[in-house]
Amino acid sequence: MTAEQNTVLPFKISVLVFLQNHEGKELLICRRKSPNQGCWSPIGGKLIMSLGESPYECAIREIDEEVGLSVTQADLHLFSIVSEKAYEGSGHWLMFLYKCRKTLPGLPDAMEEGHFGFFSREQIDRLAIPETDRLALWPVYDDHSDGFVALRADCSPGRSPVITLEEIISSGRDASVQARPFPK
Repeated sequence: MTAEQNTVLPFKISVLVFLQNHEGKELLICRRKSPNQGCWSPIGGKLIMSLGESPYECAIREIDEEVGLSVTQADLHLFSIVSEKAYEGSGHWLMFLYKCRKTLPGLPDAMEEGHFGFFSREQIDRLAIPETDRLALWPVYDDHSDGFVALRADCSPGRSPVITLEEIISSGRDASVQARPFPK
Protein backbone atom coordinates (compact mmCIF):
# COMPACT_ATOMS: atom_id res chain seq x y z
CA MET A 1 0.00 0.00 0.00
CA THR A 2 1.13 3.51 -0.73
CA ALA A 3 1.13 6.14 2.01
CA GLU A 4 -1.95 7.71 0.37
CA GLN A 5 -3.87 4.43 0.40
CA ASN A 6 -2.88 3.89 4.03
CA THR A 7 -4.26 7.29 5.16
CA VAL A 8 -6.88 6.94 7.86
CA LEU A 9 -10.02 8.92 7.02
CA PRO A 10 -13.41 9.02 8.73
CA PHE A 11 -16.04 6.59 7.44
CA LYS A 12 -19.61 7.85 7.01
CA ILE A 13 -22.81 6.06 6.08
CA SER A 14 -25.49 7.98 4.21
CA VAL A 15 -28.55 7.77 2.01
CA LEU A 16 -29.52 9.57 -1.18
CA VAL A 17 -33.15 9.66 -2.24
CA PHE A 18 -34.29 10.20 -5.82
CA LEU A 19 -37.70 11.91 -5.79
CA GLN A 20 -39.85 13.10 -8.69
CA ASN A 21 -42.80 15.43 -9.13
CA HIS A 22 -46.01 14.50 -10.99
CA GLU A 23 -44.35 15.52 -14.30
CA GLY A 24 -41.49 13.05 -13.81
CA LYS A 25 -38.88 15.73 -13.09
CA GLU A 26 -36.20 14.96 -10.52
CA LEU A 27 -35.88 16.90 -7.27
CA LEU A 28 -32.35 18.13 -6.54
CA ILE A 29 -30.88 20.37 -3.87
CA CYS A 30 -28.13 22.90 -4.58
CA ARG A 31 -25.97 22.30 -1.52
CA ARG A 32 -24.70 25.20 0.60
CA LYS A 33 -22.33 22.96 2.60
CA SER A 34 -19.77 20.22 2.05
CA PRO A 35 -19.81 17.65 0.74
CA ASN A 36 -20.71 18.81 -2.76
CA GLN A 37 -21.03 22.50 -1.87
CA GLY A 38 -22.40 24.44 -4.85
CA CYS A 39 -23.47 21.26 -6.64
CA TRP A 40 -26.91 19.83 -7.34
CA SER A 41 -27.60 16.46 -5.69
CA PRO A 42 -30.49 14.24 -4.70
CA ILE A 43 -31.62 14.81 -1.12
CA GLY A 44 -30.22 12.71 1.69
CA GLY A 45 -28.12 12.63 4.79
CA LYS A 46 -26.07 10.63 7.24
CA LEU A 47 -27.39 7.81 9.39
CA ILE A 48 -27.64 8.49 13.10
CA MET A 49 -25.41 5.56 13.96
CA SER A 50 -25.48 6.20 17.72
CA LEU A 51 -29.21 5.37 17.62
CA GLY A 52 -28.75 2.32 15.39
CA GLU A 53 -30.73 3.99 12.61
CA SER A 54 -31.10 1.78 9.52
CA PRO A 55 -30.67 3.14 5.99
CA TYR A 56 -34.44 2.87 5.40
CA GLU A 57 -35.18 4.73 8.64
CA CYS A 58 -32.67 7.41 7.63
CA ALA A 59 -34.23 7.81 4.18
CA ILE A 60 -37.73 8.15 5.68
CA ARG A 61 -36.45 10.72 8.22
CA GLU A 62 -34.50 12.72 5.63
CA ILE A 63 -37.47 12.87 3.24
CA ASP A 64 -39.67 14.20 6.05
CA GLU A 65 -37.05 16.69 7.33
CA GLU A 66 -35.95 18.02 3.96
CA VAL A 67 -39.14 18.06 1.87
CA GLY A 68 -41.99 17.41 4.34
CA LEU A 69 -43.23 14.27 2.57
CA SER A 70 -44.43 11.42 4.74
CA VAL A 71 -43.35 8.03 3.35
CA THR A 72 -43.08 4.45 4.58
CA GLN A 73 -40.57 1.75 3.80
CA ALA A 74 -43.00 0.43 1.15
CA ASP A 75 -42.63 3.76 -0.73
CA LEU A 76 -38.87 3.23 -1.15
CA HIS A 77 -36.85 0.99 -3.46
CA LEU A 78 -33.17 0.43 -2.62
CA PHE A 79 -31.51 0.37 -6.03
CA SER A 80 -27.84 0.83 -5.24
CA ILE A 81 -25.13 0.67 -2.63
CA VAL A 82 -22.06 2.75 -3.43
CA SER A 83 -18.78 2.67 -1.52
CA GLU A 84 -16.63 5.75 -2.12
CA LYS A 85 -13.01 5.75 -1.00
CA ALA A 86 -11.39 9.11 -0.15
CA TYR A 87 -14.29 11.24 -1.45
CA GLU A 88 -13.10 14.86 -1.80
CA GLY A 89 -9.97 13.59 -0.01
CA SER A 90 -11.80 13.94 3.32
CA GLY A 91 -13.54 10.66 4.05
CA HIS A 92 -14.89 7.31 2.98
CA TRP A 93 -18.62 6.93 2.34
CA LEU A 94 -21.03 4.04 2.16
CA MET A 95 -24.18 5.29 0.44
CA PHE A 96 -27.57 3.67 0.06
CA LEU A 97 -29.51 5.01 -2.94
CA TYR A 98 -33.30 4.92 -2.93
CA LYS A 99 -35.94 5.65 -5.52
CA CYS A 100 -39.10 7.02 -3.91
CA ARG A 101 -42.31 5.66 -5.42
CA LYS A 102 -44.35 8.55 -4.01
CA THR A 103 -44.30 11.79 -6.00
CA LEU A 104 -43.69 15.20 -4.51
CA PRO A 105 -46.64 17.60 -5.01
CA GLY A 106 -44.57 20.80 -5.21
CA LEU A 107 -41.18 22.41 -4.81
CA PRO A 108 -40.05 22.45 -1.14
CA ASP A 109 -38.97 25.69 0.51
CA ALA A 110 -35.26 26.46 0.71
CA MET A 111 -33.55 25.38 3.91
CA GLU A 112 -30.22 25.77 5.67
CA GLU A 113 -28.62 23.03 3.54
CA GLY A 114 -29.66 24.59 0.21
CA HIS A 115 -32.44 25.36 -2.24
CA PHE A 116 -34.40 22.97 -4.45
CA GLY A 117 -35.26 22.62 -8.10
CA PHE A 118 -37.06 20.15 -10.34
CA PHE A 119 -35.16 19.12 -13.47
CA SER A 120 -35.69 16.86 -16.44
CA ARG A 121 -33.07 14.15 -16.83
CA GLU A 122 -31.60 16.05 -19.81
CA GLN A 123 -31.29 19.25 -17.75
CA ILE A 124 -29.40 17.40 -15.00
CA ASP A 125 -26.61 16.54 -17.44
CA ARG A 126 -25.98 20.29 -17.88
CA LEU A 127 -26.00 21.19 -14.16
CA ALA A 128 -23.08 21.48 -11.77
CA ILE A 129 -23.19 18.00 -10.25
CA PRO A 130 -20.45 16.02 -8.47
CA GLU A 131 -18.14 14.13 -10.83
CA THR A 132 -18.99 10.73 -9.35
CA ASP A 133 -22.71 11.53 -9.77
CA ARG A 134 -22.07 12.24 -13.46
CA LEU A 135 -19.90 9.14 -13.95
CA ALA A 136 -21.81 6.64 -11.82
CA LEU A 137 -24.93 7.68 -9.91
CA TRP A 138 -27.02 9.06 -12.74
CA PRO A 139 -26.09 6.29 -15.23
CA VAL A 140 -26.98 3.71 -12.55
CA TYR A 141 -30.25 5.50 -11.88
CA ASP A 142 -31.04 5.64 -15.60
CA ASP A 143 -30.33 1.97 -16.26
CA HIS A 144 -30.96 0.17 -12.98
CA SER A 145 -33.26 2.16 -10.67
CA ASP A 146 -35.85 -0.64 -10.88
CA GLY A 147 -33.22 -3.32 -10.08
CA PHE A 148 -30.10 -3.23 -7.91
CA VAL A 149 -26.44 -2.31 -8.46
CA ALA A 150 -23.47 -2.30 -6.09
CA LEU A 151 -20.52 -0.06 -7.02
CA ARG A 152 -17.28 1.06 -5.50
CA ALA A 153 -15.53 4.27 -6.43
CA ASP A 154 -11.92 5.09 -5.62
CA CYS A 155 -11.93 8.88 -5.45
CA SER A 156 -8.35 9.27 -4.26
CA PRO A 157 -7.10 12.84 -4.83
CA GLY A 158 -5.06 13.67 -7.89
CA ARG A 159 -6.80 11.38 -10.37
CA SER A 160 -10.16 10.67 -11.93
CA PRO A 161 -12.45 8.38 -9.93
CA VAL A 162 -12.08 4.68 -10.70
CA ILE A 163 -15.51 3.08 -10.58
CA THR A 164 -15.97 -0.67 -10.31
CA LEU A 165 -19.24 -2.51 -10.74
CA GLU A 166 -19.54 -5.22 -8.08
CA GLU A 167 -23.03 -6.65 -8.60
CA ILE A 168 -26.17 -6.17 -10.70
CA ILE A 169 -29.59 -7.61 -10.07
CA SER A 170 -31.73 -6.61 -13.03
CA SER A 171 -35.38 -5.77 -12.67
CA GLY A 172 -37.29 -9.03 -12.99
CA ARG A 173 -34.27 -11.37 -12.92
CA ASP A 174 -31.03 -11.95 -11.06
CA ALA A 175 -27.81 -11.30 -12.94
CA SER A 176 -24.71 -11.11 -10.76
CA VAL A 177 -21.40 -10.11 -12.32
CA GLN A 178 -17.76 -10.27 -11.38
CA ALA A 179 -16.28 -6.94 -10.30
CA ARG A 180 -15.35 -4.94 -13.38
CA PRO A 181 -14.74 -1.31 -14.40
CA PHE A 182 -17.84 0.81 -14.87
CA PRO A 183 -19.37 1.78 -17.25
CA LYS A 184 -19.13 -1.09 -19.68
